[in-house]
Amino acid sequence: MKVALLAGGTGLIGSQLLQLLVEDDAYSTIKCLTRNTLPISHHKIEVIQTNGDNLHELASSLIADDVFCCLGTTIKKAKTKEAFRKIDFDYPLNLAKVAKANGAKQFLLISALGADPTSSVFYNKVKGEAEEAIAEIGFEAYHVFRPSLLLGSRTEERSGEDAAKIFFKLFGFLVPLKYKAIDSSKVARAMLAMANRNEKGTSVYESKLLQRF
Repeated sequence: MKVALLAGGTGLIGSQLLQLLVEDDAYSTIKCLTRNTLPISHHKIEVIQTNGDNLHELASSLIADDVFCCLGTTIKKAKTKEAFRKIDFDYPLNLAKVAKANGAKQFLLISALGADPTSSVFYNKVKGEAEEAIAEIGFEAYHVFRPSLLLGSRTEERSGEDAAKIFFKLFGFLVPLKYKAIDSSKVARAMLAMANRNEKGTSVYESKLLQRF
């Protein structure tokens, strides 16, 4: 059986992925990096408290086969571009470096639709840069997931997203599949499915494909 390392287990996708990992017999242990209380408790879950700044100090505890990175925020919540970049670029990259040094085989990253290191949109640019930087680390398998607007219950309020969700409910049939809002549970299921395929190389999954899950 495998050991999973999950970052972002209290988030929209991460919390659902955590439940799936607990139920999956392929994993004996799920190590969860978190600074908040996890949504569930289980004998397979090993909690590793961190704010993300001391991953190198925790390196001896971050040994796993598969790494699932569901970290992410918004510029509004982060308040500054620097803080946003720290969470969406620095933390995932540092996690990838430590995990690879510890022998991890697979890295699965939640990115975003439109991620592009050359984008003029700051959010998309940072997401694209993170994808690119982690690709250079050289995991046997690297999976990137680019969902569109996520549907699901969040603990925090995001007024802009709430308005967009209403739009998609009313006029979603007019929107091309690539841009349709997607249920976060589909993304979580896709992450686990790809991890269990044990395919090597780099794979990118756009939102249109993720809708199938």
